[in-house]
Amino acid sequence: MDQRITVDWTSCEGHGLCAELLPEHVGLDEWGYPLVDNSPVPARTLKRARRAAADCPVLALKLTARGTP
Repeated sequence: MDQRITVDWTSCEGHGLCAELLPEHVGLDEWGYPLVDNSPVPARTLKRARRAAADCPVLALKLTARGTP
């Protein structure tokens, strides 16, 4: 199973910390809300992805496991 980044849009307040901590997978739109690329998080960045999810001020960023086809 691979890990992917998802955003809980009802919780997200657009702080932008996720994009600072994980710029390879998260960008920001013109209002500061995350744009997630929906690609699997490679093993080399998984630790930083976990940190980005844990450090989100409103815990809106999540790592979810998805089965590979």
